[in-house]
Amino acid sequence: MTTARLRLLAAACGVLAALAGVAVGTALAAAAGGPSPVVAVGNSVVSLTPGFVKDFAVRTFGESDKAVLLGTVAVLLLGVAAAAGVLGATRRRLGVGVVVAVGAVAAAATAADDTTSVWPVIALLAPVVATLVAAWTLVLLLRTLPEPTRSGGAAAEVAAEVATGPARRPGDDLPSGFDRRRFLVTVLGTAAVAASAGGVARVVGGSEAAVSRANLRLPVPASPAAAVPSGIDPLPGVTSYLTPNRDFYRVDTALIVPDVPADTWRLRVHGDVDRTLDLSFADLLDMPLLERRITLTCVSNEVGGEYVGNATWIGVPLAELLRRAGVGRDADALKSTSADGMVIGTPLDAVLDGRDALVAIAMNGEPLPLAHGFPARMVVPGLYGYVSATKWLVDLEVTRFSELEAYWTERGWAEQAPVKLASRIDVPRSFQSLPRDSVRAGGVAWAQHVGVGAVEVRVDDDPWEPARLVPQDGIDTWRQWTWRWDDPTPGDHTLTVRATDADGTTQTSDRAEPRPDGATGWHSVSFSVE
Repeated sequence: MTTARLRLLAAACGVLAALAGVAVGTALAAAAGGPSPVVAVGNSVVSLTPGFVKDFAVRTFGESDKAVLLGTVAVLLLGVAAAAGVLGATRRRLGVGVVVAVGAVAAAATAADDTTSVWPVIALLAPVVATLVAAWTLVLLLRTLPEPTRSGGAAAEVAAEVATGPARRPGDDLPSGFDRRRFLVTVLGTAAVAASAGGVARVVGGSEAAVSRANLRLPVPASPAAAVPSGIDPLPGVTSYLTPNRDFYRVDTALIVPDVPADTWRLRVHGDVDRTLDLSFADLLDMPLLERRITLTCVSNEVGGEYVGNATWIGVPLAELLRRAGVGRDADALKSTSADGMVIGTPLDAVLDGRDALVAIAMNGEPLPLAHGFPARMVVPGLYGYVSATKWLVDLEVTRFSELEAYWTERGWAEQAPVKLASRIDVPRSFQSLPRDSVRAGGVAWAQHVGVGAVEVRVDDDPWEPARLVPQDGIDTWRQWTWRWDDPTPGDHTLTVRATDADGTTQTSDRAEPRPDGATGWHSVSFSVE
C-alpha cells in the first residue's frame, strides 16, 4: 500500500509539473504571438500525418478532428508526465530527463512550425522556458516526498502491516517521513503558478481579430445580389437554402484560428505580373464590391455528406485584382497562401473566365466569422474548396502549376478539381417510419457554375419520377427539391435520388471515394411506411 501510494503521489507530481510548464509556455507563446508548445506539436502531427490518415480523421470525427487531435496530444503529455514523476521518485535524473526529452520534441515542433511569422528565437522561448519550469517544478514537488524504502522489500511492508494491527488511523498508509502540510503547500503553490500563467495567457492572447471584427462596418455593395427566389425551404427537414454561419462546414488544418485583425492585414499580389500590389483592408473596402450567393463544397464530402453549404458573400472580384496587377501570358495557376502558411493552387482560367470569383470579406450579411477566414478569404464558384477557398488570405502569386507546391495536391489530391454534380436526400431520414398519408421527400442538389436542370427520385426499383425544384437562383448555388409519394405501399423501402445538370448530363451511379477529385454515386436512404 505504501509503495502504491508513493507512486500515485509521484505521478501526481509529474502531472502538476507538466501543467505548470504548459501554462507558462502558453502564456509566453501568447505574448510572443506564436503557437503554444501543445499546438506546435499538434501542427507537426498534422504536417507529418499521411493523407489517408487525415481522410480517416475527417470521416470519423468530422469538424471535431482538431479537438480530438489536441486532446490526444494533451492526454499523451499527461501520461508521459505521470511516468516522469514515478521514475523521478526513485531516479531523480531519469525523471527530469524524460521532461527534457518532451521539451526537446516541443522545441523541434516549434522550430518547424510555419503557421507563425514570429522569429524562431522568440518562438523557441515558450518550449524552452516551459521545459525548465516543468523540470524545476517536478524536482521541487518530488522533494516533498520521502525517499522510498530500499530495504526489507515487500516482506517488510507486510510485517509492518501485521504489527500495526487493525487499528489504523487516517494517514497511517502514507510513507514514513511524509510531510502532508509541506506537500499540500507545494502543490497549491504550483497550482497557483499554473492558474496565474493561464490567466495571463487568456488576457495576453485575447483575439485582436475578434475586436477588429466587432468594430467593422461593411459598406453597401456596388452590385447587390438578386432577391432570393420565392418558394425556398419548401419542406421541414430540408436543409436551409442559406446556411447560417454557425452551421457552415469547416474543414481545414488550422488547430488554432489565426488571429488577423483587419487594420494590420495586408494582401500581396505578385509573381508573373506586370506590377506587384500591396493592399490593405481599407483598399479592399474602397473597391467596388459584389454580393453573390455561392455554394461551396469540400472535396472530402462523401455521397450524401454535409460538407456543403450555401451563403451570401460580399467581396472584391478576384479577376479585377489580377487585371490591376497584369497577368503574364505563361501563367496557368494562382498560388494563394493563408496567414497560417497553408498553400493552395487554383487554375488561373477559372478565376479569369468571368465567374464571380471573390476575395470575400463578408458572409451572410456580416464580416467573415473568425473560423471562416476573417478578414478575407477566397471564394471561387465551381471548384472544390481545397483548390479555391483559401481562408485568412494574405498572399496571391501568379505562377505555373509546374512550379507550385500546394498542400493538398502534394498529398495526392488532383490539381484540377471542378465540383461534381451531386444530390442528397434530407427527408426522410434513414430508417425513419412514416405514416401512409404523409410520405414526402426532399433535399438539395448542386452543380456549381453549371446549374441543376432536374432532379429525379425512385422508390426501390420503380421507374424514376421527377421531383419539384425550387426556382433557380443562379448556376453557382444549389437547388432544393421535393417529392410526394401519392400512393405509398406499407413496408420497408429504399429511396434514391439523382440529378441532371443544366447541360443535360445526368449524375453517374458509379461509386467513387472523395480522393483524388471528389466522390460520385447516387444517394439513397432506407425508410418504412406504416
